[in-house]
Amino acid sequence: MANNILEAKNVTKRFGGLVAVNDLSFNIPAQSIVSIIGPNGAGKTTFFNCITGFYQIDEGTIHFTGRSIAGHTPDQIARVGISRTYQNIRLFNYMSALENILVGMEPQLHSSWIGALFRLPGTRKEEKEALIEANRLLNFVGLQGLGDTLAVNLPYGDQRRLEIARALASKPQLLLLDEPTAGMNPRETAETTEFIRKLRDDLGITVLLIEHDMRVVMGISEYITVLDYGRNIAEGLPAEIQSNPLVIEAYLGSGAAASATIEVS
Repeated sequence: MANNILEAKNVTKRFGGLVAVNDLSFNIPAQSIVSIIGPNGAGKTTFFNCITGFYQIDEGTIHFTGRSIAGHTPDQIARVGISRTYQNIRLFNYMSALENILVGMEPQLHSSWIGALFRLPGTRKEEKEALIEANRLLNFVGLQGLGDTLAVNLPYGDQRRLEIARALASKPQLLLLDEPTAGMNPRETAETTEFIRKLRDDLGITVLLIEHDMRVVMGISEYITVLDYGRNIAEGLPAEIQSNPLVIEAYLGSGAAASATIEVS
């Protein structure tokens, strides 16, 4: 479909005899919020790693904005407009919040080492603009005034926001969030859910997330895909997924699907 920002077709990723992603086809409509769910070990993060170039796929194709990105390295994929966060926060703990965001800007910067060494006018101009943008992103994610704070000293919820700010620094069209509310209390979860919606509504960014909190998934997703053993076993609207027998069996076990729905309360 022409309005899909990403199209994966028949993607397979093997690790020796283990097939982690198995003949998976998956489309993401532009400017949508889409979730991937499934039991632990279903292949969700492996698929993220395939999209972002950390793993090279063994079979299939992945197209982003109509262009193949299979075989691209992570830095090349960041430059074409895909960024991500991680299930376990990966900040530079002993760098400031502002410095973490500046690191995320690297794919968009153009100055050479010669420009940095001799402090050429173009380099100084780019550095000034980068600082302005980094502070703007701090404000956007609700961390205004914390630019000089070491990442390790930020509360857990703020570290998650900082990681998203760093991902936004590369100006992505598609943002992949791996369990963005993991470890959060109910207030932080609600705030993060609204913030994810703001990313799409205010910035026009397409969001793909892995999330285990079904309240978040059902409340924010426009479309959901369910993986089990690396395969796509169901896809559809939240209400359809919540009552799908195959999904319920994957989560709750054989025999549960006849009289259950996935609990979201």
